[in-house]
Amino acid sequence: MKHENDYIEHYSDDSFWLKSKKFAIKIGKEAMEKSLVMYYCLKDPDTPRKHKNVIMGALGYFIMPLDLIPDLLPGGWGDDLGALALAFAMVTKSIKPEHVENAQSKLNKLFSRS
Repeated sequence: MKHENDYIEHYSDDSFWLKSKKFAIKIGKEAMEKSLVMYYCLKDPDTPRKHKNVIMGALGYFIMPLDLIPDLLPGGWGDDLGALALAFAMVTKSIKPEHVENAQSKLNKLFSRS
């Protein structure tokens, strides 16, 4: 099984926003909210490096075009959502109210376009 560091190389802000905008409806509000909260946590200079690595690993896995279960297959988002949920649980101590507020604001914008 791969370690989160194996997926960090797949993370970039541009790729994250591209995939988020394209697949927000498919992955659902709850998963999208978790990914956005982690994104804003990642951008916070106060977030410890070890938590940033976990976040980049999970978001890198989310972004990766080919992963354990290809996203285009039925149920293909399950592995991505599992990785996001696990990472979210691991970095909860670094999540601030402003990360959640920023995520909610962006989530509203993403879902109002559909």
